[in-house]
Amino acid sequence: MGHDHGHSFASAGMASRKPLVITFCLGLSVLVVQFVGALLSGSLALLADTVHVFADVFGVGLALSAITLAARPTKLRRTFGLYRLEIFATVVNGVLLLSLSVFILVEAYDRWLNPATIDAPIMLAAAVYGLVANGVGVWLLRRGASRSLAVKGAYLEVLSDALGSIGVVIAAVVLLTTGWARIDVLVSIAIALFMIPRTLFLLRDAFNILMESAPTGLDLDDVRRHMCEVPGVVSVHDLHAWTITSGMPSLSAHVTVAPTPFEQGKGAEILAKLNVCLAECFEIGHTTFQLETAEQTAAEADIHP
Repeated sequence: MGHDHGHSFASAGMASRKPLVITFCLGLSVLVVQFVGALLSGSLALLADTVHVFADVFGVGLALSAITLAARPTKLRRTFGLYRLEIFATVVNGVLLLSLSVFILVEAYDRWLNPATIDAPIMLAAAVYGLVANGVGVWLLRRGASRSLAVKGAYLEVLSDALGSIGVVIAAVVLLTTGWARIDVLVSIAIALFMIPRTLFLLRDAFNILMESAPTGLDLDDVRRHMCEVPGVVSVHDLHAWTITSGMPSLSAHVTVAPTPFEQGKGAEILAKLNVCLAECFEIGHTTFQLETAEQTAAEADIHP
């Protein structure tokens, strides 16, 4: 006997789709303005922040894509839909960001030894635009962040963009008032060093999902113990947990049930209690269980030792 618990992955996020679209468009405009500003001003800090903005615009785009794809029906060939595209895109994004961060650090070393001439007014204007646009994005996403993991991730990314813009604004003001060009180098190094560990963690999480590792923080022994506490459950074996895409954990298991519940037709009741247990204690909404008697478990063990 099996059971497939339904998804509610898209419902909360769809309500915040419009703010996400607006924030994505604002992010693209910041990306263009700051990139052009970095080229015209010669500011490495502004270029580093542009790379940071690129990462976060990409993240908002992934959140938007995840919400959109979650609303589409699955096909027979791709039974989980296109959720894994988010993970593959994350890997490509992570490798690109890591490469750009290393480039910025190498360039910063050269700039420290040979300070460049920087057009501070252009640098300041581009950074202020970025700060204002990111501030609007934070305001738009603040409510949806409490209802959707995807929107919450986008909210934090836009917030980090705003903090990066503040750093560039400060560097531009210092440059305007003192003429000290190395402040631009220091801010660029700070932004690059902020991105590198973040990118490594991102790649680690993506790798774990692709390897179908158990979700981070999930103790399968604890899961097994909770499941065995459900009345009628004797034991649990072939327990597997993995993540389809970020924020969408799944679990399957063979559950040995005492003979009496089967005889009394209480299999559906046991399934319902197992689903409630997994949802409330571990926030796992997609589960598949096979209920079997001790005799069936023993016979299966003989076939698959």
